Amino acid sequence: MSGMSDVRLTLYARELVEAQQATVRVNAPEGLSLWGLFRHRRSTRRALLGLTDDQLRDIGLSHEQARREGMKPFWRD
Repeated sequence: MSGMSDVRLTLYARELVEAQQATVRVNAPEGLSLWGLFRHRRSTRRALLGLTDDQLRDIGLSHEQARREGMKPFWRD
């Protein structure tokens, strides 16, 4: 036995899950299913590709950054 009690292991596991959830950033509305998230990414990335240079400047992106993000597949974060 390693000396760790079941309680400590449970608490440690909970901390790991909370830390993992805190690092996942999804910039989408809450409550979306996986397919909903994919559809959201697809539509927002298409919209990003359609922005003008002035609009890109307003949001702080270069044309190349917008193109790179807009061309990502919907399943990639």
